[in-house]
Amino acid sequence: MSQPLVQINDLKKYFPIKSSFFGKPTGYIKAVDGISLQIEKGEAFGLVGESGSGKSTLGQTILRMHEKTSGQILFDGKDIHTISKKELVHLRTRMQYIFQDPYSSLNPKIRIGDAIGEPLLEHGLATKSDVDDKVGNILTMCGMAPRFMDRYPHEFSGGQRQRIVIARAMALNPDFIVADEPVSSLDVSIQAQIINLFSDLREQRELSYLFISHDLSIVEHLCSRIAIMYLGIIVELATRDELFSNPVHPYTKALLSAVPIPDPTLDRHRIELKGDIPSPEKPPSGCRFHTRCPFAKDICREQVPELRQANEDHQVACHLF
Repeated sequence: MSQPLVQINDLKKYFPIKSSFFGKPTGYIKAVDGISLQIEKGEAFGLVGESGSGKSTLGQTILRMHEKTSGQILFDGKDIHTISKKELVHLRTRMQYIFQDPYSSLNPKIRIGDAIGEPLLEHGLATKSDVDDKVGNILTMCGMAPRFMDRYPHEFSGGQRQRIVIARAMALNPDFIVADEPVSSLDVSIQAQIINLFSDLREQRELSYLFISHDLSIVEHLCSRIAIMYLGIIVELATRDELFSNPVHPYTKALLSAVPIPDPTLDRHRIELKGDIPSPEKPPSGCRFHTRCPFAKDICREQVPELRQANEDHQVACHLF
């Protein structure tokens, strides 16, 4: 079996809370609390959960935008925290991040041609004489006309800005992209176009994705495997078909029940979760979902469930399984 492109082993990321008189931490926000997973070369991997579950922190920690608290992150077999600075600079060209808001992630004072071309010049992938041609080709690949390169971000619609951000991420010809809620701020019709663009780019460039979303219906159309994240941990991980046909964890079932059905004649029982997601500073004992789970038992409040195999393509962390 080939080596995975990204492998994460027991990754933790805690943010200190500094509120004492001497500035010492009085506690920690446990945003990512012991996650292990792997992403294969050319795979689109989905990560789904509510706001506050730690999805964005996980994605940013994988790319070393945050320093880990503990654990291991391997990219193409190399530990990104033990390699030299020179190797890390090279490695960063192979890993890119797409932020949720395409407007705030673009400098309003810089033309889009310069925003896309600057990384090419910085890493020696283009010269001043041919950078415009390369930027034009990248824009064309992402569904934008090359003539737009002299315009500024405020001159574009939300969908166009997202294409520009994708083009900037693609400029360095990466192997791996973390896409953090890249369509959540777009209209439904535009969402479909951007999802199709992600799919086309993956096929053309053999890209690997970590696609972060709070909407299972979005990742269903792009991802081959999906992990469900709740309060810093993975509670269920399965192939797309297995997850949608046979969800096991009550949290996954609740998320699936909220996915709209296009056929108005069909009826689906909506599972409404009571209360908000608990604070990651002091997560509940036992199963972290037990405070909102309608099926919680005594063991759920006392013992942490392990992520176990439900079958060959399915893992779940639930005492009810």
